[in-house]
Amino acid sequence: MSTELEAELLNAVEHRRNFAIISHPDAGKTTLTEKLLLYGGAIHEAGAVKARRAQRKATSDWMEMEQQRGISITSTVLQFAYEDCQINLLDTPGHQDFSEDTYRTLAAADNAVMLIDAAKGLEPQTRKLFEVCKMRSLPIFTFVNKLDRPAREPLELLDEIEQELGLQTYGVNWPIGMGDRFKGVFDRREQQIHLFERTAHGSREAKNTVVNLGDPQIEQLLEQDLYYQLKEELEIIDGVGPELDLELIHSGQMTPVFFGSAMTNFGVQLFLDAFLDYAMKPESRKSTVGEIPPTYPDFSGFVFKLQANMDPKHRDRVAFVRVCTGKFEKDMTVSHARTGKTVRLSRPQKLFAQDRESIDVAYAGDVIGLNNPGVFAIGDTIYNGKKLEYEGIPCFSPELFAYLKNPNPSKFKQFQKGVKELREEGAVQIMYSVDESKRDPILAAVGQLQFEVVQFRLRNEYGVETRLDMLPYSVARWVAGGWEALEKAGRLFNTVTVKDNWGRPVLLFKNQWNLQQVAEDHPELDLNSSAPVVSGSEPKSTKTSGNVRASLF
Repeated sequence: MSTELEAELLNAVEHRRNFAIISHPDAGKTTLTEKLLLYGGAIHEAGAVKARRAQRKATSDWMEMEQQRGISITSTVLQFAYEDCQINLLDTPGHQDFSEDTYRTLAAADNAVMLIDAAKGLEPQTRKLFEVCKMRSLPIFTFVNKLDRPAREPLELLDEIEQELGLQTYGVNWPIGMGDRFKGVFDRREQQIHLFERTAHGSREAKNTVVNLGDPQIEQLLEQDLYYQLKEELEIIDGVGPELDLELIHSGQMTPVFFGSAMTNFGVQLFLDAFLDYAMKPESRKSTVGEIPPTYPDFSGFVFKLQANMDPKHRDRVAFVRVCTGKFEKDMTVSHARTGKTVRLSRPQKLFAQDRESIDVAYAGDVIGLNNPGVFAIGDTIYNGKKLEYEGIPCFSPELFAYLKNPNPSKFKQFQKGVKELREEGAVQIMYSVDESKRDPILAAVGQLQFEVVQFRLRNEYGVETRLDMLPYSVARWVAGGWEALEKAGRLFNTVTVKDNWGRPVLLFKNQWNLQQVAEDHPELDLNSSAPVVSGSEPKSTKTSGNVRASLF
């Protein structure tokens, strides 16, 4: 590697930060995303999830159904510059029905921001997503939100995180009052009090007054009881709390905690400033040829998301690629690990929710958008130089199943195209009956909302009305040995066999008891709860299991 390229790659990695936001629904994730964009200078006025007529819609919730429902349905990439860093923010759906999209997005993240409602503390979906971050040893930053409303005591919230998640906590800033008496935060890094003025709907940057701890004017600016309470709590956390340890943060064992209110902008900029200092830069990634550092000279990356119809006027499909090593350059030709083909990467795009602009170069930690005319699948690796593949991204085990029917034969082509494109982007899993006379696809989903999204998008984006015929199953298992292993097992009771999109056998059970019964009767059957990742070209026959390798997160 030339000295110039080495210096260029080192500098690029040093100035890249990449993170995903995880939370339970309604913790304020999309609002926090908007405020980070506001303080990052990427937008001039923050939007709202459920926007009033006079308010701008949230940047990250660009899909029509998201704006109608007031929830995040699909993960979004937002890239912007702040200070001297390039930030890649991965906004993820909070609703559990879209967990699979969140899991895929976390595979592309270097850090995670765990957003907590100050009144509710840890909630079920937050706990589940924390486990995924823990599996990948992601550094986790905690933002305790909604301090402008009645909330639990901050010490109690820290204790809950430590007890339930097994994380050490370090309060980087500390709240002064809460609810109607929330006056701002104390920044432990600079030993300064930040007092905020509320802005209209929090749409613009908040003004704040900064006062050093011990400054006599504090007693005029703060009510006496709040000032004494702050000093008392700071003594406690300084006395019994741990020291900030970057090694523990980067290994996912300590979480820096920030308090604030995304809606009214309290503490948002303080979080962003500290995050740049504490966050993990792009790191080495596991591959089939070992761990590869981000400064490895040859370009490589992997596809973690596909999205159809981001621009309805052009009916496009975009592959989201996390750059892992080297330098990406417009019009470069790369190898496609799964198919063995070479692909020219023309018209690469910088992603900003639904908006995009052309880019010429990108480095490790960046996320780029590539036009995808059916070339890429989720989990694909693209590379230059020595062949390699990054770890695959497994599917969730679906729990709801339904035949998707197209009652209008004249819409057959649109129906087929819509189903194919929505399957490719992972909006839902698609299975098929082994009975050739039943050609309707079977939607296999984690939650009911996935069905609603598919039907909504088929109607709005492809002009196809559909109906669902629900199936009485709640458990799916993939047969590890494929059709050969299934045939050897003989007749199975209380189960039905279908095939996934790769032609591999999947067993559907009405409940866990039926699954247990089959497992006991046929101990030789190796059943997996998630679909294995396929390596190599797509199977030609529906009677083969394909070249399958185990996938890890």
